[in-house]
Amino acid sequence: MDATTIGIDLAKEVFEVAMANDRWRVIKRERLTRPRFERLLKEHPAAHLILEACGSAHYWARTAQRLGHQVTLLPSQYVRPYVRRQKTDRTDAEAMLEAARSGGIPPVAVKTVTQQDVLALHRMRAPRMMTRTARLNAMRGLLLEHGIAIARGAHTLLRQVAARLANEDDPLPPRLRIVLRLTVDEVRDLEDRIDAIDRELAAVAADDLVVQRLMRIPGIGLLTATAMVATVGHIHAFPRARRFASWLGLTPREHSSGGRRHLSAITKRGDVYLRCLLTHGARAVLRMAHRGARAMSPLPRFHEWALAVERRCGHNKATIAIANKLARIIWVVWTREVEFTMAPPVGCAA
Repeated sequence: MDATTIGIDLAKEVFEVAMANDRWRVIKRERLTRPRFERLLKEHPAAHLILEACGSAHYWARTAQRLGHQVTLLPSQYVRPYVRRQKTDRTDAEAMLEAARSGGIPPVAVKTVTQQDVLALHRMRAPRMMTRTARLNAMRGLLLEHGIAIARGAHTLLRQVAARLANEDDPLPPRLRIVLRLTVDEVRDLEDRIDAIDRELAAVAADDLVVQRLMRIPGIGLLTATAMVATVGHIHAFPRARRFASWLGLTPREHSSGGRRHLSAITKRGDVYLRCLLTHGARAVLRMAHRGARAMSPLPRFHEWALAVERRCGHNKATIAIANKLARIIWVVWTREVEFTMAPPVGCAA
């Protein structure tokens, strides 16, 4: 069979396959079950497989590569415009061939098993953190309904609630005591599970030189560094630092025509989790800069720049600008394999 390129629409049990020749003309279409699809990968001569970067795509890409096939993963949002007529599995498979034929779509790097393992830790940690925050807020609200206001801070809340539960003379209603005791136990259990995940991430960082380099950047901690390495994988796919920041959705949205150029808020495209971590890191940088300014100590140039941007644009815009800067610094440190060094204050020796 003269099938050199194969577009595959993945699913859990049914796989739509469109086979094209060297002139990109579809010569055969098949709808395969999972066992038949696995047999196709093993028995078909080496070919160029086009897949959408969706659920299970990285697994099938690794499997096909081991069997000698060339694999290209395309971002699903770029494949969608090539779907003709109504959306079906058949038109999706043909759209992948058209998208690959255009040659202008950057492919997605195939993730390794190790990368997906690290991402699994992050995916399980994030909802546990959200649940923990929700339970803490619920306890604050319940106590406030009874006229009990507790200062900010998770540890402060847990300590004071535990003290009230231990005090039998505290005028808490009996049923509220039961609810609070169950919620405190749930929060403690969540914290134990989060700590176990953090220990696994620390073990990953201890064995990865790139993660260790990234963690030396201000505002980049264990979570951001491990999530960045696990998600990005192949940093050299981005030719410039601005392309990397744009991929993270940290560059302005543009709506320009003719001689008029209009830039608005950031695009918010790319990985939401990475962008959130970088934003939190930017807030930490601003907090460190303010702390140094209050102490009247000489500030590194990065902190001076951060404070200048905040005075000019406000806190929120400065936070996003710093997150953009952090993304560019990550690109430089990662691609050039160098250590980050904080520039000293103006007038001080390096």
